[in-house]
Amino acid sequence: MTDEAADLWVFAYGSLMWKPGFAFAERARARLPGYVRRFCLDSITYRGTPDYPGLVLALDEAPGAACEGVAYRVPAESRAETHDYLRARELVTYSYLERVLPIRIEDGREARALAYVMDRSHAQYRGGLTPERQAEVIARAAGPAGTNLDYLKETAAHLAALGVVDEEIERLSRLVSALEEGQTG
Repeated sequence: MTDEAADLWVFAYGSLMWKPGFAFAERARARLPGYVRRFCLDSITYRGTPDYPGLVLALDEAPGAACEGVAYRVPAESRAETHDYLRARELVTYSYLERVLPIRIEDGREARALAYVMDRSHAQYRGGLTPERQAEVIARAAGPAGTNLDYLKETAAHLAALGVVDEEIERLSRLVSALEEGQTG
């Protein structure tokens, strides 16, 4: 991977932003070029089930684009433990590819960060769903980690707190809200 004696940077774009699950020395807004945050991964273990998969976020390759998120700096002495934890959490079904990618931290520093990106050849890849279909799945799915709707709301809240405008997340939030209103009205 990279120098095992150095600190480890981890790029977060979804649930790792609000529930990292590991200790870190620094947390800062960061930008990852070449990828977008997208609801394109069937969740059969966390926010859905094999019978009714939810949809969760993945870093989907998109040349010329960039994803705004959070970078965590993990001290070198915690590097191996954190890496093991992240592998256990993120590689449950091996739908992500583990990569070390260049990021730019909000203060202008550049670093190489561990990131989990979508494997488009994986059976759980759901690229190309319309926003309306994504909203339908998100509004109904639930799994052992909670509802898909809570996942969307947490992501939207944390992006807003960072000052990140993500049009896809905002659009999905509106679509899911409209579906909820239609069910209660």
